[in-house]
Amino acid sequence: MQQLLRVASGCVLGALLALIEGCSVAPPKPWDKDVLARPAMAMDGDVLGQRVLQHIYTSKENSSGGDGVGGGGCGCN
Repeated sequence: MQQLLRVASGCVLGALLALIEGCSVAPPKPWDKDVLARPAMAMDGDVLGQRVLQHIYTSKENSSGGDGVGGGGCGCN
């Protein structure tokens, strides 16, 4: 029983340490901000690539705007 309690308290302590370390992320240094400001680091990434993928998707859906609200061009809403 004591061994189980020791293992459980060790797991709880480890989880708390991981939580504390995860919350203590420091902001980037000024010399690191140029790397983060690159276009490749943007959340939406390459705009031209996104347009090409959207064009392929709408072409496969056989309608314009197949990713929006409403039907997909087949007549069934």
